[in-house]
Amino acid sequence: MNKIELNKRQEHILRIVKENGPITGESIAEQLHLTRATLRPDLAILTMAGFLEARPRVGYFYSGKTGTQLLTDNLSKLYVKDFQSIPVVVSDSISVYDAICTMFLEDVGTLFVVDQHAHLVGVLSRKDLLRASIGKQDLTTIPVNIIMTRMPNIAMCMKEDLIIEVAKKLIEKQIDALPVVKQTESGYEVTGRITKTNITKALVSLATEEI
Repeated sequence: MNKIELNKRQEHILRIVKENGPITGESIAEQLHLTRATLRPDLAILTMAGFLEARPRVGYFYSGKTGTQLLTDNLSKLYVKDFQSIPVVVSDSISVYDAICTMFLEDVGTLFVVDQHAHLVGVLSRKDLLRASIGKQDLTTIPVNIIMTRMPNIAMCMKEDLIIEVAKKLIEKQIDALPVVKQTESGYEVTGRITKTNITKALVSLATEEI
């Protein structure tokens, strides 16, 4: 949003509204010596982008927000539930070998490990599995619960969380994905995942106003 390029007419409209707002579309058209119909697309763009606000029977007025403020406003409307994807979950009893096969077949960078009650107990990253693979040990005999990151050291999020807060967690923890969880009486149930790819899609949606 802070990179929106306005054409000269749109910049002129902004100046008029800043100096004279609230002002009707007809009055703006008169000052520019244009018809109201000609101006309609420009006014729609400026309003949808957040530079202008419009009120019935009052007219247009400048929102007073910079591009950065508009971006911040829109980021605060992006929630995990709108961009999360399906999690890839494995049992804490499977072997490192089976976990590697699952990660390869599912084409993911993170596996979420659950116990027999389907509660989150661990997370496996590519790095975890790579470290376990170095050496001569038999990977079919090593259970993933030996190498996984365990509670309470698991970063997680919930569907009501903001995408921007999840992005901060990914950067802070230097990880590629977070489990989206639902808290139950006896633990956390994995309901989704948020990855760097999901966040990229959210930002693209924001830039193209598809949200």
